[in-house]
Amino acid sequence: MNTSKKAKSALISVFHKDGLEPIVKKLNELNITIYSTGGTEVFIKNLGIEVVPVEDLTSYPSILGGRVKTLHPKVFGGILTRRDNERDKEQITEFDIPEIDIVIVDLYPFEKTVLSDASEQEIIEKIDIGGISLIRAAAKNFNDVICVSSMDQYDEFLNIISKNNGTTTIVQRKSFAAKSFGISSHYDSAIFNYLNTDETVFRQSFDKSATLRYGENPHQKGFFFGDIEALFDKLHGKELSYNNLLDVDAAVNLMKEFKADTPTFAILKHNNACGLAQRETLHQAYVDALAGDSTSAFGGVLISNKAIDLNTANEIHKLFCEVVIAPGYDTDALAILKGKKNRIILIQKEIELPKTQFRTALNGVLFQDIDNVTDALSDLETVTNTSPTTQELDDLIFASKICKHTKSNTIVFAKNKQLFASGTGQTSRVDALNHAVEKATHFGFDLSGAVMASDAFFPFPDCVEIADKAGITSVIQPGGSIKDKLSIDYCNENGMSMVMTGTRHFKH
Repeated sequence: MNTSKKAKSALISVFHKDGLEPIVKKLNELNITIYSTGGTEVFIKNLGIEVVPVEDLTSYPSILGGRVKTLHPKVFGGILTRRDNERDKEQITEFDIPEIDIVIVDLYPFEKTVLSDASEQEIIEKIDIGGISLIRAAAKNFNDVICVSSMDQYDEFLNIISKNNGTTTIVQRKSFAAKSFGISSHYDSAIFNYLNTDETVFRQSFDKSATLRYGENPHQKGFFFGDIEALFDKLHGKELSYNNLLDVDAAVNLMKEFKADTPTFAILKHNNACGLAQRETLHQAYVDALAGDSTSAFGGVLISNKAIDLNTANEIHKLFCEVVIAPGYDTDALAILKGKKNRIILIQKEIELPKTQFRTALNGVLFQDIDNVTDALSDLETVTNTSPTTQELDDLIFASKICKHTKSNTIVFAKNKQLFASGTGQTSRVDALNHAVEKATHFGFDLSGAVMASDAFFPFPDCVEIADKAGITSVIQPGGSIKDKLSIDYCNENGMSMVMTGTRHFKH
């Protein structure tokens, strides 16, 4: 059985005309009859190429302000007829329906309209009916018809018909059909998510993707689904890996807490901050962030809330790091950072980040709002006899922001808006605390007068006791344990201050 098909006719109806001209000219060169309507018909005529109006085929005008143009049996019959089915052949002959072998159609820009300042009525009018129907019909009948459903497919399609004199193979038509159903399903998901108010129903679709070198480990396949270019301009370096992307995600969400603050620099490794500092200059912020854990910083992801200058770049260049992220770079600073060929340099753009997050779990998906609560001074309740000083309050809020973005169980130490140490991802809060004390000591930090943040309550007073003996003078935690009083009593007996926020910040 010969599965190759030579096209004799094509239906073209597109919203975007970019890149269409060479295809139309090639179809005309191949003596393929072209049917069209509306703006596409005018476009083809203006090229001096003969085109048959769909209205001539259907003997019916475009009606309802263009809402109904191609929805007609003479159009869909020509697309859906099975060329090897005798009954289909008889019927299209009886009703004078021409076979349509190529369908080139795209969809109204619904998602772009939603993102604009358009009214609801304008958005509703961008719900495509005819286009989506044509795509589904042509893709369904891929045995006989090839469906080109996006301008992103124009080059591939033009290459096929040019090389093969208008002939397509079943493999090619099936491939284009899969792409077409991908586009139609994504489009329907976007419409659903715009209209849906039922939070118990989950639909997600991404129309852009990237193949990664591998997943978390070399033996795992890895892909990124989303539009990374909407968030970053990549200036230099190798492609982002799966693990890079996880660290970049953690870095971006952490730095969002300090976006409007004085110069702030963070260094992350395995999704946790190993260094973070705020200073009067970005250079000093970086130096003090690196001092937090210069060992873990090796191979890490660096992020700044300010444009990177030459002095800062010179310091960064001494460190092997995978990724550098900033809102901008001075020209001379960028030249320095590009000195390592694989170093990934990103400019972060101003776009809104998602307000929800999801991940696979068991045989389904877990979905939740992001943790959008940032502890503020107004949230703090002093529960001890001693109140935090002004400096301690600033450090408590600073430490709390870091703690929120650190894997649980976690304890964070900070002083003078510098991360001294953190205990991350431990199965016991006491273990996290001891780990933080050990790290602070190893890197030469004096914890006297430092503050401590915890992502969850203390079920026993052992944590505040260990912290007190290490030099911690003030503590921030959510509270909520039935034994909160034990920790409060220890603080009162030993001159420590403690504030409670009422908000837990687990991160798993």
